[in-house]
Amino acid sequence: MNMSSGNGQPVIRRLSEQVVNRIAAGEVIERPAAALKELVENAIDSGARRIQIRLDRGGMDRIEVTDDGCGMSPGDLRLAVERHCTSKLRDETLVRISTLGFRGEALPSIGAAARLTVMSRLRDSDSAWAIRVEGGVVGEVEPCAGSPGTRVLVEDMFFATPARRKFLKSPRVESSHAENVVRRLALSAPHVAFRLEFDQRLILDLPVQDMAARVAAILESGHADGLLPVEGQRGDLKLSGFICAPSVHRATANGQMLMVNGRPVVDPVLRTAVRVAYRNVMEHGRHAVVALSLEIPPEQVDVNVHPAKTELRYADSAAVRALVIGSLGRALGTGAGVAGVRPDLLQSRGPSPARIWYPPERSADATGLSTRLAAPIGASGAADPGLPTGFAESTLPLSALPAARKVVPEGPEQPAADMTPAIDHPLGAAVAQVLGTYIVSQTADGALVLVDQHAAHERLTHEILRQQYLGGEIRAQRLLLPEVVDLPARQVAVLLSFSVALGRLGIEIEPFGGTAVLVRTMPALLGKEDPVGMLRDLAEELEADDLASPAQADALDARMDAIIARMACHGSVRAGRKLTHEEMNALLRDMERTPRSGTCSHGRPTWLKLEKADLERMFGRR
Repeated sequence: MNMSSGNGQPVIRRLSEQVVNRIAAGEVIERPAAALKELVENAIDSGARRIQIRLDRGGMDRIEVTDDGCGMSPGDLRLAVERHCTSKLRDETLVRISTLGFRGEALPSIGAAARLTVMSRLRDSDSAWAIRVEGGVVGEVEPCAGSPGTRVLVEDMFFATPARRKFLKSPRVESSHAENVVRRLALSAPHVAFRLEFDQRLILDLPVQDMAARVAAILESGHADGLLPVEGQRGDLKLSGFICAPSVHRATANGQMLMVNGRPVVDPVLRTAVRVAYRNVMEHGRHAVVALSLEIPPEQVDVNVHPAKTELRYADSAAVRALVIGSLGRALGTGAGVAGVRPDLLQSRGPSPARIWYPPERSADATGLSTRLAAPIGASGAADPGLPTGFAESTLPLSALPAARKVVPEGPEQPAADMTPAIDHPLGAAVAQVLGTYIVSQTADGALVLVDQHAAHERLTHEILRQQYLGGEIRAQRLLLPEVVDLPARQVAVLLSFSVALGRLGIEIEPFGGTAVLVRTMPALLGKEDPVGMLRDLAEELEADDLASPAQADALDARMDAIIARMACHGSVRAGRKLTHEEMNALLRDMERTPRSGTCSHGRPTWLKLEKADLERMFGRR
């Protein structure tokens, strides 16, 4: 109710402490998961080695967090429920913050919106003490029974602020948010055991673990062998963690666990860097699954941006992005077979973009020529030391890979690599070809590997073209008879605007009337590929991207990789072509040597692995 003086002018008055606390609670505690986050952070900061969490109806009815941390004395307990009282700040500069919490607002905010009971006992004390807060009204500290550590009970969330309670979602949705919070915090503290129950159902039971095992458990990747380690440093910045292969992805970014100085964050700078790093190896619209930890000097980051403490400001955000993109690029630059990809890890994708179908090839190219690949070249034009050195010596026999041709003279012909089937290779030795499309191989440990021959060779061709494009070495092959490609006028205009860039790829075009272009050359690497079908696909590819512009360097770089991907698709071994054992093993070996070969140019997996446990589960033996 507005208050005014006798002449109708509003009068400023001081709000009561209870109203102030309820207003502040709206910033800190927006839903039960937010309250749970604050309570678990307090438990971790207390030095707990085990944290037990129980929720009823997504936390709307009850949240209980029990830890075996240092506990609190009666005096500390009384201060803990007052606003802006904390034991976690050593000074008032707000620069070197080493704890998860530091604002002193969590317990007062929860007590202002719900019924809060805190019971705590010091490790060397004979008894425990309790204090109760209901709707901002603080009770007296009283003795009670309890084990060393702290137990916090929150009941009837938002009973004192019914307007906020009406905006809560269903218990299932609120439980999902709460579980996500616990997973992120558990990842930040692998030295702490976590147990999480929803409505008396066990959701998580994590023992004390090393980081690799904790990441595997949190990301639900089965075991640490399916993860790619990440290490990187740039000045005072250090990045570490684990990531899943590009073929493992999700519809949302909930699978991205990001930490800065041990603090779980939802940071747009880091998420953008992850998206850029995966851009050319993952299906469009999908999100990578990663667990990354950034160590940064405290004075170079501000964590006091938002009461939830999940948003940050960096003194040099460009350096952070460069570190993440570079480190993930090196980790993703491994050949196939390094990180196992099991069918149960692949998420449902929904309808996939239509792929071009090609009729089976009638005969193999038996010219016997081969191509020696140059060292991989990164976006800067320099060789990337983080990529496998074996890739520089890969030899692709044309009997197995007909799209490969020697397009750049490199001195004496290199001897063919030893392609003797060896079961101890990461992708094993070829056993058979199924449906004229899939290669079945067996590894030394008895696992079965399935390879999509077209998807795999598409990536190999992509990487050759990409290297040559970045090195300015793509050789064009003039057509005996120039091809005329009829297209809608708008697509003709788009193609002609990229004519210079396409020329660098070995595709020379020129206008041929208002609705056609004339194709004079094609990349020699692609051999006798039909230029008409390729130009039509490239025109649709460029037209579909509203941001595609030959005048924008970043957009051009992304577009050229997409164009190269389309060219690689046209120039690859077709599904339906029968391969010999020698050809199949040659393809497997080159997959192991080629960076990013775990997915094709469209981001789909090129290989899957079925281990003994997977087979036993499928046949009901476990």
